[in-house]
Amino acid sequence: MNLLLIISKKLLMKIFYSLSIVIGLLFINIQSFAQQNVLKGHISDEKLHTSLAGASIIIPDLQLFSIADSNGNYQLHKLPSGTYLVQVKYTSFKTVTRIVHITGTTIADFSISEEAIEESAVVITGSSKATQIKRNPVPIVSVSHEYLQTNLSTNIIDAISKIPGVSALTTGPNVSKPFIRGLGYNRILTLFDGVRQEGQQWGDEHGIEVDQYGVDRIEVIKGPASLTYGSDALAGVVNLIPTPAAAEGKKISNATIDYQSNNGLFGGSILYGSTHKGLELMARLSSKEATNYQNKIDGRVFNTAFKETDAGMSLGLHGKWGYSHLGLSLFDDLQEIPDGSRDSATGKFTQQITEADTFRPVVSAAALKSYAITPLHQHVQHYRAYVSNNFRVGGGQLLVNLGFQNSVRREFSHPQVPYQDVAGLYLQLNTFSYDIKYHFAEFDGWNLSAGVNGMYQKNTATNGTEFVIPSYNQFDIGPFAMIKKTFNKLDISGGLRYDTRSFHNDEMYTKPNAITGFDGPVTGADTIGASHPFYNYNHVFTGVSGSIGATYNFTSKLALKINVSRGYRAPNISEISANGVHPGTGFAQIGNDAFQSEFSLQEDLGVSYIARHLDVEFSVFNNNVSNYIYNRRLTKSTGAGDSLTLSDGQYYPTYKFQQGTAELYGGELSVDIHPLKSLHFENSISAVFALNKSLPSNLTNDSNRYLPFIPPVHGISELKYDFSSKKYHLANGFVKAQLAYYATQNRVYLTDNTETATAGYTLVNIGAGTGFTNKKGKTVATISLMVNNLFDIAYRDHLSRLKYFNYSANDTNINHGLYSMGRNIGLKLEVPFI
Repeated sequence: MNLLLIISKKLLMKIFYSLSIVIGLLFINIQSFAQQNVLKGHISDEKLHTSLAGASIIIPDLQLFSIADSNGNYQLHKLPSGTYLVQVKYTSFKTVTRIVHITGTTIADFSISEEAIEESAVVITGSSKATQIKRNPVPIVSVSHEYLQTNLSTNIIDAISKIPGVSALTTGPNVSKPFIRGLGYNRILTLFDGVRQEGQQWGDEHGIEVDQYGVDRIEVIKGPASLTYGSDALAGVVNLIPTPAAAEGKKISNATIDYQSNNGLFGGSILYGSTHKGLELMARLSSKEATNYQNKIDGRVFNTAFKETDAGMSLGLHGKWGYSHLGLSLFDDLQEIPDGSRDSATGKFTQQITEADTFRPVVSAAALKSYAITPLHQHVQHYRAYVSNNFRVGGGQLLVNLGFQNSVRREFSHPQVPYQDVAGLYLQLNTFSYDIKYHFAEFDGWNLSAGVNGMYQKNTATNGTEFVIPSYNQFDIGPFAMIKKTFNKLDISGGLRYDTRSFHNDEMYTKPNAITGFDGPVTGADTIGASHPFYNYNHVFTGVSGSIGATYNFTSKLALKINVSRGYRAPNISEISANGVHPGTGFAQIGNDAFQSEFSLQEDLGVSYIARHLDVEFSVFNNNVSNYIYNRRLTKSTGAGDSLTLSDGQYYPTYKFQQGTAELYGGELSVDIHPLKSLHFENSISAVFALNKSLPSNLTNDSNRYLPFIPPVHGISELKYDFSSKKYHLANGFVKAQLAYYATQNRVYLTDNTETATAGYTLVNIGAGTGFTNKKGKTVATISLMVNNLFDIAYRDHLSRLKYFNYSANDTNINHGLYSMGRNIGLKLEVPFI
């Protein structure tokens, strides 16, 4: 196995070395045969025939856009020859798209109209080329910048948790993991600007390491996407797309100030960008901090404060040969670790102050309101560097995307030791990812793409004092091919992929340090009499994935979609090798090295109807997962009570991963009614039902027939009114009221007290905002005021881990679990400088 890894790594290095030479030659020689291509034209109002100054013209596949001048004219220079989807946007007008073949000087005029309903969004995730959602058979949703700006959230994943089919598993306001149709963790692949996000995503107690202020829009695939992304995309993909560069010849600069009342969150972000003669520069600096959140039952919840700092920069170069982008980012988060411990008499929160933890004092009111980070916290740092390249080669497009990420996660669990000196859990993950694709020139209406992608990872886990997982390394490689064809009203697409993961984890011996008393790794003769929590393990996981689907547009308004996809996922390090108490979770975890890869087979059927005043989207799915891995609490061998693990003088409930068969089915319905152009009445409902089919029918009962941690049936109804006024210098204003309904979730995995039922609840959210313009009509400031949970309802989200944080490890009273956030008032101000 080690030999295979060495060979694979050497082969990969040779590929990249050869590729770098090829790219260099392309830069030198490609301009000699690439002709000068220009796309230009005029944009006008379809009804009034007037020019639309300021309209945006976008070519998503080239990451290019321009803005129409005062006469409605636009130009895009130095374009590679080819056929592209071109999108035109203008405030309060219907977004239009057109396929344009660009060669030499190409003229494309657009006449657009004011419409109540937007045309189907254009997406780039999971497909060979940019395409409209209504012509894409894969179930996918686009979350616009406007949506993100007009909904109050505490982090970027929380921002999409109301989207039909999407939920979030949380551990407080700044820790959220995406769940899609009932599945999460390593079954959901998160991307940032198309590059896979890697940062110990198997863990519960930290969120996605991305600056929420730097995300412009989001695309979500609701179903297996292993075909294009390999392992970890078995249940879906969340692609976080950053703020686009400035238009050619333009500069952008703005500041955002953010305040939220519930936990006193203060946030801010500064952005600068410019583009000149195809050279782009973007830079952003962001920060936010908050104290403990609160609700009317628990008061302030101790140890949920955080302090986050983010920075990012990107450089881009566009030419007739294509484009090349370089992105750099830094994420630094100090996140407290709650344990839920409270005084049994008063219900007030207590805190650990000694290593022995024999006495816990009550937390003072001043400490509950403090922004200072307590000694028991985690420090998450994430550094990213990546390059995205799109070259015009041989009549087609060569995409070369390379990325490096360094994730450092430390959990400080020793209250009597200066936190900067000794970390309990200390994980250092380095990931090198690669994605190479070639889109062949279109032939007879067929679009063919082929490529290979994967990653090399090395995770070091030996620098702390508490060891939940061992050090490991793995190498992924997956070649694939996709094809698409349009037959007038019918679009068909599909593809196949074969993945290989070579996996190795190290053995580890541990002994208490003679000076500190804390455990540490030992080798050689020191292993005599030492604990042996982890053993050498080598395995090669393989899997075939793919999809096939079709979309039929009966009319311009009515479309039918059908798609069948197979997903693949190799087990993660925790599921295979975990053996110990994780400081941030409050329980002991045991893995299983006999696990096989998971495979899913999902069937999707969708219908959409888009008319002038009505938009209806309906989809159903059925997903069968073989070798499904789930967590179950263990009981004593006698069957009476929980199996407890002793660690550092404390007993913790013990969980062990299991593997079996699962079926998930359900669907989403959204109905958007626009009786007037400015009035929106949007409604949606989502349902996921999940069955645990791991046991024979004679052993299946109401306690074990369901999968754990499945979101309840829930729906959203929102009434929103948009307004603008030249007279009063108001632009893009809105007023809205939202009703969020969550049903009781009693289809739960009750066996061994793994989870409990959750009562239903209804929340009311409201908001308003507007932009202020100067005499020239330019927006000089935008302000919004939003309130979540207006009536301060006490509720528990079914996917909140804090729901299970009782007074102590031995407390089994389900009513002692922590409640979710109470009323939260958010105020946001954005000021453009240029």
